[in-house]
Amino acid sequence: MKTIKLKDIMSISGKGGLFRFIAQARNGIVVESLEDGKRHVAPATARVSSLEDIAIFTNEEEVPLADIFFQIHEKAEGKETLSHKTDASELKAYFEELVPDYDQDRVYVSDIKKVFQWYNQLQSHELLEVIEKEEETSEDESATEEQATSEEKDTK
Repeated sequence: MKTIKLKDIMSISGKGGLFRFIAQARNGIVVESLEDGKRHVAPATARVSSLEDIAIFTNEEEVPLADIFFQIHEKAEGKETLSHKTDASELKAYFEELVPDYDQDRVYVSDIKKVFQWYNQLQSHELLEVIEKEEETSEDESATEEQATSEEKDTK
């Protein structure tokens, strides 16, 4: 399965736009704004969220934001999609086409607007790199096998 690579792309609460992680600083992290290219130090007290860690609630599970971005990328054929300033009902209808079982009680219009705003920002900076999704189960299985093997050695 394919997804979008979101490594080192972050959102900082209270600051508009997206940022790219540059380096670890003594008192926080150094980030670069995707909008204007200026570098800032985000203090350790700032609420920083990596886009890799963000997911959208559905009725059964959480869908990673990268997978939502891939679906938008496929539907928009790699081009820009709806503006986040589009009418709320139109945004909700389009989002429902992408994620039909999203949890309408926990996913607000503001969240949907952010998804479209972030997608368009990443698309305009050509940061939507399509990659093969890593299978998590194979990693978990190999870790379990290694643990079993080491336990067998300990018992001998």
